Amino acid sequence: MLGYWTATAAALATAGYQSMAPTGQWYGRTFVGLGRGSKKLALTFDDGPNDPHTLRLLEVLAKHDVRATFFMIGHYVQQRPDIAREVARGGHVIGNHTFTHPNLIFVSDLETRRQLQDCEIALNDVIGEHSRLFRPPFGGRRPGSLRVARSLGLEPVMWKVTGWDWKTTSADYVEQRVAKQIRGGDVILLHDGSHMAMGADRWHTVVATDRLITNYKAEGYEFATILEMMKAGNAHGEAGL
Repeated sequence: MLGYWTATAAALATAGYQSMAPTGQWYGRTFVGLGRGSKKLALTFDDGPNDPHTLRLLEVLAKHDVRATFFMIGHYVQQRPDIAREVARGGHVIGNHTFTHPNLIFVSDLETRRQLQDCEIALNDVIGEHSRLFRPPFGGRRPGSLRVARSLGLEPVMWKVTGWDWKTTSADYVEQRVAKQIRGGDVILLHDGSHMAMGADRWHTVVATDRLITNYKAEGYEFATILEMMKAGNAHGEAGL
């Protein structure tokens, strides 16, 4: 009996881990990057648009001629449509990050559908045509969450590398966290905003992004959008794991 309960507890712990693990694939395929050794890196930014740091970040990306992928919160898009349009004008890819940023592990499939549809409406109203990419808030998802997303034609995207920049910290810390994890072919998670409120301080992310692009370009890496990375993976028969 003890063995049964131990095994059950272990299974529940693993299931819980898989619901939040960025590279976990138990609950359905999600794109997390290319195979190790690829010289492509994808910068992704969550929780915008955010005033003023999304605009500062756009300046850094333009300086380096780099395109990134932004997963936007729908009600922020409605609040600051001008910033969302600037991101689109910069040639960056824009994806769905729900309307109000709930953890989808704890909401119904019906509410998940509403969150995704409302964000799509906001994006369509403000920027028009955009990608069919979707990133679950906090990385949280259940099998039902991914089924709902795919029923709406959305492709789930996670990550391999995170800078832990949602905590107010230094650019040095973010840069070092990312550098420790880079192996090539990585999707990098950073944040230009915060789900807590508009106006969050993300200056450390802006500075760290500038440094990371400079350093990894010097090492021969190429920065790509998620769509470009997916295309490269398809061309080489990679599943994006």
